[in-house]
Amino acid sequence: MDLPPSPEPLPGPVVDSHCHLDYTEGFSGLEPEEAIRRAAEVGVTRIVQIGCDVASSRWAVGAAERWPSVVAGVALHPNDAARPGEGLADALAAIEALAGQPRVRAVGETGLDYYRTPEAEGQARQREAFAAHIQLAKAHDKTLVIHDRDAHADVLDVLDAEGAPSRIVMHCFSGDADFARACLDRGAHLSFAGTVTFKNSPHLREALAVTPLDRLLTETDAPYLTPSPLRGRPNASYLIPHTARFLAATLDVELAVLCRALDANAEVAFGGSW
Repeated sequence: MDLPPSPEPLPGPVVDSHCHLDYTEGFSGLEPEEAIRRAAEVGVTRIVQIGCDVASSRWAVGAAERWPSVVAGVALHPNDAARPGEGLADALAAIEALAGQPRVRAVGETGLDYYRTPEAEGQARQREAFAAHIQLAKAHDKTLVIHDRDAHADVLDVLDAEGAPSRIVMHCFSGDADFARACLDRGAHLSFAGTVTFKNSPHLREALAVTPLDRLLTETDAPYLTPSPLRGRPNASYLIPHTARFLAATLDVELAVLCRALDANAEVAFGGSW
């Protein structure tokens, strides 16, 4: 699939708070080093590389050790955790071993996904894994990165039952304004992906409107969720400017002001500079 052209550079640096550089290579042929270079050229100077299983979490740690602009998140994606016979205890032990690495800033993406896992048994495994990840984040003082799809109430229930870590990022925020307020009340940063630009997502723009500027993040979730007007083509960190400009216009904030906020918020959300 052809890669979109590079957009006009941003007026200041911004962090892609959730990316899958390893998946981008397979999806579009864009090698990680080239993806990082192209992102930096348009002002996306730092990336949070997220693992979804043991193998990709190890890859994320290796990427963070190789490239100074990258830090890692390690976890079992809820849909991976839900699969029977996957050896959940062993996989969680492997994630725990990775979580203490110095280039790991996050435990995630973890959480609940009832869209792809509708059966009760799989959802129970997701909740078990999510609770274990919350405890890992607290034990290692890492940011908890939450994947939430069609499971808003249960995400909050598990989070409340386990006790929220000091830093939470709601990855690819998918709720409405009321859910945004509930997450903000629990101290979360809300990360908006290209989905906020979609015409059929007014609820996301309503959630964005109630999100304080100092609790706002943006992300690609590359190679997925490419923002308008490029929807349907491969996503990568260098396309963040499209989403950032949309956020600035929707919030009626100067783009340079938004960029400064996004960059500073990422450091707060992920435990400092890198």
